Amino acid sequence: MFGRFEEKGAGGMPGEVNLSVRTLVEYAYRSGSIESGFRTAASLTEGTKAHKQVQSGYGEEDQKEVHLALSLEHEGVRYVIEGRCDGLLKEGGGMTVDEIKSTSGRLADIREDTYPVHWAQAQCYAYMYARLHGLERMGIRLTYIQVDSGERILFTREAAAAELEAFMEETIARYAPYASMQLQHEEARTASIRALSFPFPSYREGQRNFAGAVYKAIEGEKQLFVRAPTGTGKTISTLFPAVKAMGEGLLSRMFYLTAKTITRTVAEEALALMEGNGLRLKSVTITAKEKVCFKEEVRCTREACEYADGYYDRINGAVLDLLSHETRMSREVIARYAEKHRVCPFEFSLDAAYAADCVICDYNYIFDPRVSLKRTYEEGRRRTALLIDEAHNLVDRAREMFSAELGKSAFLAVQRAYKEVRPAVSEAAKSVNAWFTAYRKGHEGVNCSVLPGLPEELLQQLEQFGSEAEEELGQPSAGAEAEGQQLLLDTYFAAHSFLRIAGLYDPKRHVTYGEWDRRDVRLKLFCIDPSSLLQGMAKGYRSRIYFSATLAPFSYYMEMLGGQADDYAISIPSPFSPGQWEITIYPWSTRYRDRERTKNGIVELIRRLAEQKPGNHLVFFPSYEYMKLIGEELGAGEGELAARLRIQLPGMTEEDRETFLDAFSESGGVIGLAVLGGIFSEGIDLRGDRLTSVVIVGVGLPQVSFERSLIQEHFDRSGEGRRGFDYAYVIPGMNKVLQAGGRLIRTESDRGSLTLIDDRFLQGPFKYLLPKEWAHASVMKSSGR
Repeated sequence: MFGRFEEKGAGGMPGEVNLSVRTLVEYAYRSGSIESGFRTAASLTEGTKAHKQVQSGYGEEDQKEVHLALSLEHEGVRYVIEGRCDGLLKEGGGMTVDEIKSTSGRLADIREDTYPVHWAQAQCYAYMYARLHGLERMGIRLTYIQVDSGERILFTREAAAAELEAFMEETIARYAPYASMQLQHEEARTASIRALSFPFPSYREGQRNFAGAVYKAIEGEKQLFVRAPTGTGKTISTLFPAVKAMGEGLLSRMFYLTAKTITRTVAEEALALMEGNGLRLKSVTITAKEKVCFKEEVRCTREACEYADGYYDRINGAVLDLLSHETRMSREVIARYAEKHRVCPFEFSLDAAYAADCVICDYNYIFDPRVSLKRTYEEGRRRTALLIDEAHNLVDRAREMFSAELGKSAFLAVQRAYKEVRPAVSEAAKSVNAWFTAYRKGHEGVNCSVLPGLPEELLQQLEQFGSEAEEELGQPSAGAEAEGQQLLLDTYFAAHSFLRIAGLYDPKRHVTYGEWDRRDVRLKLFCIDPSSLLQGMAKGYRSRIYFSATLAPFSYYMEMLGGQADDYAISIPSPFSPGQWEITIYPWSTRYRDRERTKNGIVELIRRLAEQKPGNHLVFFPSYEYMKLIGEELGAGEGELAARLRIQLPGMTEEDRETFLDAFSESGGVIGLAVLGGIFSEGIDLRGDRLTSVVIVGVGLPQVSFERSLIQEHFDRSGEGRRGFDYAYVIPGMNKVLQAGGRLIRTESDRGSLTLIDDRFLQGPFKYLLPKEWAHASVMKSSGR
């Protein structure tokens, strides 16, 4: 009955490929991915509910969520395939595979042959079950369920074992060229890793312990939190042991996650350095869609973009070409091959990422429920490590990822745009708009309000809006204008995001609040404590390594990043000597009420530093407003000092940033003014004479805001000894200070002066959070300014 695979697998030890049913089918049937053209549920929660709704009708002998795994051989290669079947039904003495697909679109648009790829997925499960249990025939059923109405349509087929085996053989044959290439690469990769030595003559102080801790965490399947001061070599200290773990078979893939473009470049450089020492490893850098799109306007439809039209017809050849000729697939390399094969560069980078050994990307591709890479199957996660750079940034980024916001004005605009074009869409938008209007009227006399939980009525209206919008977006009305369609699409995605976060909403860690002014009413599901959701999104990965120069205090970051009691935590000593730093604290008040009084003293101090210490200087401020106050005094007149000023501006382009940093040449004599927590306060590397001194004005406290107040109140109420003010303001603020100070000394030969201006640096939690390497600071007497 089942014999073809065994016959072709004879002779020698076969190579082994591990993959999921979804991955196999998506590759083999690129003409439409698993969900291609099929509009899924408005939220993952609704999709899960729909699946459970179908499964609740199963009989006592039926099974749901059945894990299937099978090993088979084809042309000298062993394929280990696994997946989770939605349902196995016992019917009339036989077994039927049930593949459930949920949609918020119209069931009337779905015919039996609309989605061949769904049949392919179900046939894989049918083959696997039949082979595992020696069955001669299998039933195959596709169940489509509409999430709003619960309405269903069923399509059923029956297949003999021989038919299923022939189908599976054809599917594997389609995948085989790719598998062969991957196996050859893995063999070369493993050999190169085992021969690879540390790419520097020696380890810096603490670096060997750092790398060893990373390896042990991966080996022991643990989370590791590392505070590693500037100069420790964090990137190579994490990548090198992770690569070595891959060579020992502990890992098949790693993700290097960061929030900054410049730190992604540092990771690319570290891999290039190891490649120069013989490493053979494939890496892909994922760049945001807006930055890599070939079109002037990002519109991902086949009508608007020739790179999207026919994408799946060309992508297999593009991926094979890229992987056959490249190892380090940077933004530039991806763009070159995307242009060659006429495919979307962003989607191309995602497809390439699934085949890469190392993926360099933003945090959101793992942690954001709206963006994350969905095809990393369970077995793949167990053999994957997450290397999370500048992990201090992840706390606030996670708050953004697990929050969602809606505005009234967008729905009002949709209501008006579709009133004549498609009344059903207009009426759905009108209901949402009316909810916002009633909400604002119910809170006269104030401009913000906290709700006790989720706005259930609004969620129902958003579900209805999403359903109507999907129908219109799928089949645009004759009178719909391009501008209106784009408005509808943007509003639909905003509603979709809101519903998705509503599905993750935890009353203990979220709060719902509204704000309004003359122009708009906005409602936000705000995540105060992202720890449990971060933990959930990272669940299943073999190891997570969180590292930063400013991961202090450990207790705060371990708590907020979802750490557990048995996780590892180490603090690496600074490799630099105290003699490299000249550190001075000026205990002058930089509080808002005192800024005019102390302004002249700060200006005089900066001028004196610029005169007495030749070279380049960076001065950091807690806000653009404060920077402008001091900058105007420094730039007054047309003297030499004014000509030396370089000032960070809001919304600088990448080219603007490069121009700013290029001014810091070894003979530049530049005085740069920048904002704490901004693009120049972390990640930049001005070595040697490119930077002489750093001045930090203030303790970096975030501006007082409604959300910061909510964070403070939340942790004050926790009753576990937490100080809400520290969680909301002090720790985030001081983190910015430490990051900015870390720009000064970058190598063992660097020398420089660090000046801290604020009396709070000598007080309470602010003083406690200063690093040990700054402990020798001199304190100037207050001049009463």
